[in-house]
Amino acid sequence: MNMIDSHHHLWDLKAVEYPWLNAKGVKRFFGDPTPIQRNYLLDEFRLDAQKNGFGSSVHIQVGAKDGLAEAKWVQSISDANPDWPMVQVVFCDLTSPDLETVLDSYLKLPSVRGVRQIIGRAPEEDNKTGTNDLLNSEALLRGLRSVGERGLSFDLQLIPGLMEATSKILKDAPKTKVALCHAGSPHDRTTKGLEIYAEQLGYMSSLSNVTCKLSGLGMFDHGWTTDTIKTIIDICLKQFGENRCMFGSNFPVDSLYSNYDRLISSYKDIIPRECHSSVFEKVAQRFYF
Repeated sequence: MNMIDSHHHLWDLKAVEYPWLNAKGVKRFFGDPTPIQRNYLLDEFRLDAQKNGFGSSVHIQVGAKDGLAEAKWVQSISDANPDWPMVQVVFCDLTSPDLETVLDSYLKLPSVRGVRQIIGRAPEEDNKTGTNDLLNSEALLRGLRSVGERGLSFDLQLIPGLMEATSKILKDAPKTKVALCHAGSPHDRTTKGLEIYAEQLGYMSSLSNVTCKLSGLGMFDHGWTTDTIKTIIDICLKQFGENRCMFGSNFPVDSLYSNYDRLISSYKDIIPRECHSSVFEKVAQRFYF
């Protein structure tokens, strides 16, 4: 089995500008970023991933000031490491008036497989940034359709409370493949919160073009254990099935809460062995490669 990590990041602070990585002393919804405000390059990521059975990966955009500059840098890393197949999901404002031109620029890079524009991170941050307002833009649907028409996928990051409204938009872009990042970011881990999450997740799982990415579960549970994340993974597997779920480490962000070895060990313990081939390889292979 050639396992695929479907969600990770890399950054070189001298090669590309990342405003959030340069902002010192600013806590984020996922915690204090200080330990990861340093270069995180392929060699470091690959060392952890490879010893755990991974042989390829998907790089996800990570808030660079210039999305195209980031994509070109990632392409250069991919080109320089042909023995580690790595494709990428780039940033794109789907409501931009020059969207078609931007997408065509990205398509010149052979590693590009999809785009991401975050709709929701966490309630407290979304309230300040107005990120959720994307759902009120008529241009969003047009953008989603344009992405699909070019054979690209869309990485969707949002919170449970936005799933119903988002599903109505996605229904009108059925030809666009969608990856639900971080299992839909279930931020309320109380029993009631997870019940609401499971209910809202139904709006996503009912759409055949949506695949669930089992990633980033530590961002709202910094002291997570195998037991505390099991409920979420079980919900996702029940609703989406093994053929629409894929693993992603969200490293180095999730390195704030555990090391790579422990993360993989926990996921392998939770996910039924008969589902490993699908969740750790086949779904990501089919979706991104």
